[in-house]
Formats: sequence, C-alpha cells, structure tokens
Amino acid sequence: MHFCTITTSDHYFKVLALRDSLLAIGARFQLHVLIIDSTAKDNISQSILKYDLSVLKTDPIGQAIIQKYSTKADKLRWSLKPVFLQHLLKQNEISSVIYLDNDIAFFSDYTFLFDYLNTHSFLLTPHHYERSSDHSQNMLEANFRLGLYNAGFVGVNRQAKSTLQWWAECCLYRCEKNAFRGTYDDQKYLDLVPVIDEGAMVLRHQGCNIAEWNRYVCYRTEKDGQVYINSIYPLVFIHFNYSTIREIELGNDPLLLHHYNRYFDWMKKYNPTITRGQFIVSPPIIERVKYRIWKWATDMGC
Repeated sequence: MHFCTITTSDHYFKVLALRDSLLAIGARFQLHVLIIDSTAKDNISQSILKYDLSVLKTDPIGQAIIQKYSTKADKLRWSLKPVFLQHLLKQNEISSVIYLDNDIAFFSDYTFLFDYLNTHSFLLTPHHYERSSDHSQNMLEANFRLGLYNAGFVGVNRQAKSTLQWWAECCLYRCEKNAFRGTYDDQKYLDLVPVIDEGAMVLRHQGCNIAEWNRYVCYRTEKDGQVYINSIYPLVFIHFNYSTIREIELGNDPLLLHHYNRYFDWMKKYNPTITRGQFIVSPPIIERVKYRIWKWATDMGC
C-alpha cells in the first residue's frame, strides 16, 4: 500500500508523525514524501521514501507549475499533488496511491481504502460542512465557496491518469482563492471529478477526514471506550489542521482529545520545541473580514 504527501522541510516533523500513526495500525505501507525546498536531514528511512523537485524535471506541466509558483510554497505544494501522483503511478510496483496532507493521522484500519481503489479510479472525501438553510447558512454556502471535497485526501489508481492531467492543468491555470472566478486553490476543481471521471467514488465512510469543519454533521459519539461518528462509523483518520487542533485544545471537541494527545506526542518526538496552546490562534484576519462581509450581505438581503 502506497501513500504520499508533499511538504516543506520545516514541517517534515508532521510527516514523521503521520508515518508513526500508520505504523501503529500495523499494516505494511510505503510513504512517498516530496520535499519542495530541500531534503530533510534525518536518518529515518523506515517506510519512507524521500523525493525532491528534480524527479519532476521531465514533466512539462510539473516544470511549468514549479516555475509559476516557485516563490509561493503553499501554492506549489497544492498544485503539485496531481503531478506527483502521476509520477508515482508510472512506477511498475505502484498501481494505486493515496495522497494525504502532512497534518493527518490515522487511528484505525485503513486497508479498506485501497480495496475501493481496486474498482474505482478516484476517491474523494466530502467536507461534510453543515447543510441547513435555516441556521449556519455560512457553512451551507461554504460547500459552494470552498468545494464539496477536501483536497487533503485523494486516492487514485492508474485509470485516473487523464483526470490527474486535467487537474494539474487546472492548477497551472489558477491556484487561488477567488470567489468571483469560482476557484479555491487546488481544491474547488475536485467538484468536477465525479462528472469527468466515471470511475470516481465519493467516500461515504464518515470516519474518514474528521476535522473541525465537520464536527456537527459527523457527530462524535463514544461506545465501549471507542469514538464513533454518528454512532456508526469507527474513526479512521483525523485532519489536524490549525482549526481542528484549536477546537480540541479549547475543549470544543472533547471526544478527540485522546487522539490529539497521541498525535501531539508523535509530533513532539520529532520537534521538541512545539508546545500545547500554540495552535490556539484566531482565524486569519482575512477570514474574519470575509465572514463580516458575508454577514452584512446576508442581513441586507443580498
């Protein structure tokens, strides 16, 4: 089983935490890591293969993306996802691969994801933002502003080649947050994947890609000491972006605290400087401004 991620060297400790979470499950895997700024200096090799940008030197779209976003690390990482996935699928021993953001961690069996890739070319995970038109309308509309699917998890097999090429070309065209154009970095393009690719599958297992943004739709419950989602789905993996960590540390997502403690220990092992509480930050000011504009427009009946 093959996973991949893309990172900068200063966030490589998160990659090692992801690796440790996969090791804890016990299944055999290989984690392919593209480091866009340098080669991380460590002696850790178990289940990890490291790459730098030179592996994409023969890919015209990859080179164009690298040139266009060379000074914008986030855009470069996001836009290279389909290119790196294509590169890996060209290797004889890799028939399917799952891309993961480096701030994801696993807590239960994931092998069924690769079973899906035996019969489906493309796996997508919905954000599961709130959907009510009676309350939390901002989150209802977020489905259409930010995208139906989260780009932090994408599974593909070799039948996804043309779809990956299309996605890469879209990222080269524009990787930006632009509501007027209907774009949101690399992510909003994924809305079209089930239309373009007949083999695409929307992952219905709600225990996958648990995060702050889906804590109301993917309600956390506890049974026999284990966390389930909506009392049905075992928790498979959590997306520990800053907002997920913030809500856990503030006590607003208490059933994930045990999982966060494990994740923090994994990170701390490779980056002793991190501290609890450093992730309790306010949303970026631009996001607060956007919300105020949305609220004003809503109140004005726009």
